[in-house]
Formats: sequence, C-alpha cells, structure tokens
Amino acid sequence: MRAALALLVAGALGAQGADWIRGHYAKTEAMVPMRDGVQLYTAIYAPRAAAGPLPFLLNRTPYGCRPYGPDGFPDQLGPAEALARDGFIFVYQDVRGRMLSGGGFIEVTPHLDGRGVDESTDAYDTLEWLLRRVPGNNGKAGAWGISYPGYYAASALVRPHPALAAVSPQAPMVDLFEGDDDHHNGALFLSQSFWFEAAFGRTRKGPTATWSWDPGFTPGHPDGYRFFLEMGALPHADERFLHGAVPAWLDEMAHGVKDGYWQSRDLRPHLKDPRPAVLTVGGWFDAEDLFGSLRLDSALGGGAGRGPRTLVMGPWSHGGWERGSGRQLGEVDFGSDTSSWFQDRVETPFFLHHLKGGPDPRLPRALVFETGRNVWHALAAWPPPGVRKVAVYLEAGGGLGFAPPGEPGGADRFTSDPARPVPYTDETELRVSDRFMTGDQRFAAWRPDVLTYRTPPLDQDLTLAGPVQARLEVSTTGTDADWVVKVIDVYPDDFGAVATVSPDPWLPPVNPLGGYQQLVRGEVMRGKFRNSLAVPEPFVPGRPTAVTFTLNDVCHTFLKGHRLMVQIQSSWFPLVDRNPQVFEDIYQARDEDFRAREHTVHRAPGLASSLLLPVWEHPAP
Repeated sequence: MRAALALLVAGALGAQGADWIRGHYAKTEAMVPMRDGVQLYTAIYAPRAAAGPLPFLLNRTPYGCRPYGPDGFPDQLGPAEALARDGFIFVYQDVRGRMLSGGGFIEVTPHLDGRGVDESTDAYDTLEWLLRRVPGNNGKAGAWGISYPGYYAASALVRPHPALAAVSPQAPMVDLFEGDDDHHNGALFLSQSFWFEAAFGRTRKGPTATWSWDPGFTPGHPDGYRFFLEMGALPHADERFLHGAVPAWLDEMAHGVKDGYWQSRDLRPHLKDPRPAVLTVGGWFDAEDLFGSLRLDSALGGGAGRGPRTLVMGPWSHGGWERGSGRQLGEVDFGSDTSSWFQDRVETPFFLHHLKGGPDPRLPRALVFETGRNVWHALAAWPPPGVRKVAVYLEAGGGLGFAPPGEPGGADRFTSDPARPVPYTDETELRVSDRFMTGDQRFAAWRPDVLTYRTPPLDQDLTLAGPVQARLEVSTTGTDADWVVKVIDVYPDDFGAVATVSPDPWLPPVNPLGGYQQLVRGEVMRGKFRNSLAVPEPFVPGRPTAVTFTLNDVCHTFLKGHRLMVQIQSSWFPLVDRNPQVFEDIYQARDEDFRAREHTVHRAPGLASSLLLPVWEHPAP
C-alpha cells in the first residue's frame, strides 16, 4: 500500500541518527505561501558549517514531516547517508491538506497544466520561496521521493522550476486504474486499497501534528482471506467499516471504469520532455508501483530539450533500496547487498554531479538487475537491443512448448467459484506483504481451479528482458471473468547444496528451495475491460474470445535445468477483489450476484493460447 513508505524511516539503510543530525544541522520551520494564498508547512535543515553555497533537496509528502517543532530532528535526512554527510539543504514539506499544511487534500491531484494550482505549481512556488528566503543556497535544487512522495517528485517535472536540476521519482504512481496501487487493468487491488484508505483517507478536522495509521476499527483476527470473504460484496466495506468517513474510498467506488476521474489522474500526458536530469527507480518485486516506475520512464519523452535520464530497476520490494540490504526477499537470495551498491554508486553520485558539480557518474540509459543470474547490466535502452519475441504455447497434459499446436479441439476447463477464490499466498496475513512477489506457487498448483503448464527442464539458460504479453483464447458460461496469468521459475528438486535440518528426527534433512516454484511475474485482466478500460464489454456465454494483456516487465534468467511454468486462474484473493462473473458494476454488486462459472482456455489451432516472451540471448553482464 502507498502507506508503507511512511513507516520506513526508522529502519532505513544508513540512517544517521537524530543526535548526529541535531549536531550537524540547524532546523527552521516555515509556512510557505502558494500562489493562491494557501500556506504549506515546511521544515528546512541546513548544515551548521558549510564551506560554500549548497543546493536544496526537496521531499514533498502526505505522510508528515515528523518530528514537528524546532527541537524535533528525524533519524535520517535525504535518500542516502552519504548525501547528508556531504551537506545539502534538506527540505521536507506537508502537501496541501495534510498534517500542518493549509488547504484541502485531493487524492492524486489532477494536473491543470498552468490553468490553476496543482502539485507542479506548489513545487514551483516552494522552490521560488526557498531560493529567495533561505540564505547560503547555490541556486540549484533537486527533488526525490518514494511511493506517494515519488508521485510528488514526478509532479515537479511538469512545467518545472528553472532551478530544478535533478529529480529522482522512486516507485511513483502514474495511473491508479491501469496499473498502480488501486487497480491493475481495471481490477481492484482490494487488500492494498482498503487498508490504505481506511487509515489514510479519513478527512482531517484541521491542521494537526498528530496522526496515526489506525483504521478506526479492529478486524478481530489476522486472516485477510477470511476478513474480506466475510465482508462480502464491496458495498459492505463502507456499510460495515468506513461509514462514509473516507471520501477517497467513496470516490473510488463511484468510478468503476476509467472515466474522467481516473483519466485526469494519469500523470503521463503532462510529462513533455522535462529539462531536469531524471533518475527513475523501481523494484522488480514492488507489489504497489512497479507499473509506475516503468511507465514514468517511458513517458518522459526523447526531445532534444530534455535532461539526461536513467532507469534503475533492482531486485527490490516497494522502497527496498532505502531499507534493508536488498540481498533477499522471502526465500530468494540475490547474492549481494544491492541497496548499498545503488546508494553509493548511483544515487549519491547522481545528486552530487547535477547539484554540486561533482564527477559525472556517466550513468547509462538503463541500469537493471537480472534476477536468476544476479548480475547488473548497464544498457543503452530498455528493453535492451536484441530482444526478440518468442511465443510459448499451452499444451495438452499441462505441457508448455515453443511449437504451435497441431491437434484440433484442445482446451482446458475449470470452475471458478467466488465463494472459494484462489488465494494469492499460502500465508495468513491481514495486509499484503511484498513477499508474495517471489512466493512459492506450489500451494496454487494443486487447486482444481488453477491451470498449470510447464516446460521440460531447460537445456540452456532462458533470459527474458522486457514485458510479457498474455494472449489467451477463452470462453465462459458467464458474462464476465477475471484472467490471472503467472510466470513462474521452477527450481530443480536438488537445487542448492545446503539442506536444512528436518523438524522431524525420523525424516531426512529438507532443502527448502528444492522444487520451489518462484513467482517471477503475475498480472490480472478484468475481462470486461479486455478491449477498453473506459468502455467495458460483456462476454457472450460459450463464445471463444481473445483476451490479450501485458504483464509488467521482467529481467530474469531461467537457468539451465529449471522449468518455465505458467499458471492461469480467475481469482487472486484478497489481493484482487472477487468478480461476480456477471457483467455489472462490481462496486455496486450484491452478495447474491456472485455465481460459480465454468471457464475454458483454448489451445487448438486458430484458438491457440500463448505467451509472447521477450527473449534476450546471451546478454553480457
């Protein structure tokens, strides 16, 4: 959920500590006026001893600039410890309508392109005030942020202030209906959205320095699957728990298609070759804003007037490059401390060069981590040159192969029952954890409502670099259905040299990764949106229909001896809300609308379901 980043500071990688910051930085608090007269709370931390003028580093946030007061100092300044020790004027600001700032808060404020106040004008006005009012600055500024603050950093690129020289949007949101946080291809990411809005989305009564993530009710148990199944149809969320106190949730439930509400909140059309240097950062295993990182980078344009831009994609969960070592997620080990490497070799040199005239780090157009082989690549483009599209086809008996089908009539069927949806993880948890992004899928492979296909053991490495396209030919006895496609790396049974001690003395030692089915990428398409997110269409019962959609990019090698597996299912609960499998506005559905339906995935000539893989042959580390 977007809220996760508000809780990271205490455990941040390389945090300096409040005592060190208090001894080396002076704090000033100000209410900075915007062009419409609204004042925004701003905390300014300037080095007590500086050899010369310094640049600003701005972080605009809806999560609060705690601790407040002239004597309150945080445990960390800036995105990396080295930057705080080198010396910058760090600026933190509460955005409109949050904490101590004036004005009213709007969820993902629409951009008005100079026709009124928005997040880009607030960033511009803030920098203009800082340049004029804060002594000892060198006339340059940078901005950064992760998740929601990453969205505000990206917003500063829309009609940017001339002093803004370097911006690093990290895990930013760009489109909450197509692929970030709240929805993927029109399907509601239920658990993330509900728990975030239940706490964050409540209207404040006025400026305040105190605020918590209390949702205002007690679930009663830690089982998210049970909680949302017992909640029932989506209207019960407000009836039973939110009670009209969360405007953003009500807005979401009132806009079940990509209408003007969502279209106005798509950041991409407003990014027109921004002049500042841009370092976009994302994680391959970010459960919230992987889409945003990839799509923001591709939307930044290629005009002659823009500044240099670099995309960094590492083996991280949401914000993982700022907390923890970045070596491991769940059971999967990436072989090195990737977070420290990024901060020391990429992020810190980026800001030092563009804001303080430091050495040029000569960052490539894309710097991506290849999982599986666990190596970094410096690339001239993303996806890299030389990638070719290769189709892999579903086969009879659960096979997966590279040859088109030759036998007519091939199809696989399953019954999808909304009363028993497929869980997204085998763990019991109330809120979504990023661990599922590399989770073992064996729990799902044995369910009768999950179709599973896999190749024989690979006789050579298979590297994928770029987006994966699902091309399904399906039919259903209903008028709507969700289609979930998962790409999985199946480890050999004898994978790993070290076995753990068995908990049962009568059994041999156990290798936890032997036969592991690692999720590499998964995505959902709400079937009624298969042709348009704005204009839904029902299925005609029994009629074969093409459902084509794109899974977010990967950079992963299926090593020799591993298998490539594909799973297809029609629920992924409670990560994704349940589809009644009846064509309707699901946000207004009733409990009695939910029906079990039989779904068919075809694999015959002319109706051949497949995945289009971005195969990258023999990449050099």
